[in-house]
Amino acid sequence: MKLYVEGGGDAVALKTACRAGFSEFLRKAGLRGCMPRIVACGSRQNAYDSFCTAVAAGEEALLLVDSESAVAAEWQQGGDEEWLPWRHLRDRQGDQWQKPAGAAEQDCHLMVQCMEAWFLADRETLRAFFGPGLNLNALPAEGNPLETIAKDRVYRALADATRNCTTKAQYGKGEHSFKLLRLIAPEKVTAASAWAKRFVDMVRERMGC
Repeated sequence: MKLYVEGGGDAVALKTACRAGFSEFLRKAGLRGCMPRIVACGSRQNAYDSFCTAVAAGEEALLLVDSESAVAAEWQQGGDEEWLPWRHLRDRQGDQWQKPAGAAEQDCHLMVQCMEAWFLADRETLRAFFGPGLNLNALPAEGNPLETIAKDRVYRALADATRNCTTKAQYGKGEHSFKLLRLIAPEKVTAASAWAKRFVDMVRERMGC
């Protein structure tokens, strides 16, 4: 099974880092020895298009993209196997994607509202990675529900928190994001994000882990 993920840009090295980041995250989440093949697609549109092509060819495939914005409560009613991520992507201005024929709601997964929100769930790893000068007070309070924090607020908070770090540069998506993804604790992420838990649980189930 292939997992088509948003991320990695156009550079070969960044796509390699993206694959390595998601691979290590999933291994630590319990998929060691039963991993899907991760395809770093660069843009979200390329991820969707590649997923659609795979589904049309009869391949087993999953899609993982940022939600970019909050998911409406009406699309996450009942148990997470009943959630409707394709409705969010259909309605979202800028996507307006249709669920391809042959795909299920359980084939679509969202990082809410962006992958970097996952980092906020593991502040010990942020502290260890960025070292002296990291200002954790610049991050949203830990009591704030992770998935309610707007994407721009996440990026701004990470930049502000790392502005005065002495051993690392200020947070940059290309330089740091996939290195951090390899380091963060999946159990902290899934405890803080119901959509992340849905993703990990369903991938494990599909892979028979």
